[in-house]
Amino acid sequence: MKTPRKHGTTRGFARAESLLKGRIRAATEAKGFSESRLLTHWAEIAGAEAASISRPVEVSYGRGGLGATLTLLTTGAQAPMLEMQLPRLLEKVNACYGYRAIARIRITQTAPTGFAEGQAQFGPAPKTEKPRPDPAVLRAAEEAAGSVTDTGLRAALSALGANVLSRQKG
Repeated sequence: MKTPRKHGTTRGFARAESLLKGRIRAATEAKGFSESRLLTHWAEIAGAEAASISRPVEVSYGRGGLGATLTLLTTGAQAPMLEMQLPRLLEKVNACYGYRAIARIRITQTAPTGFAEGQAQFGPAPKTEKPRPDPAVLRAAEEAAGSVTDTGLRAALSALGANVLSRQKG
């Protein structure tokens, strides 16, 4: 008896993750990062204080094969502060890998507007607050949705109406 063929739910579409995974891995491995999470989640791994003054640049492997060297980029003024945090930072980075992959951390200094690696921002974009709509627009939107009996639907329609009315006036 022949089993029926199952059709996928993607209908020919693929996730962006699956399309970019190979390219991201190739780009990060070119700089020695076998774990791209070290780049993308640097603030979570290193902590907010260390991440605000440094960026991971490269992981290099020595000839002996006894651990790698992580190179961090920072400004000249922040280098002594980062130097004091190195033992704790080394523990956090190795916890990311799950074993003692990094044996040493080397600090490279540059000006704040120096190399492109120093300018890369991996953190989330800052959140911007929307201006509050005019109270008259809010009242008009609430009046338009006033006849709806369901409170959740009324609130959603009122918010939608406020957005539409505020864009028409602006």
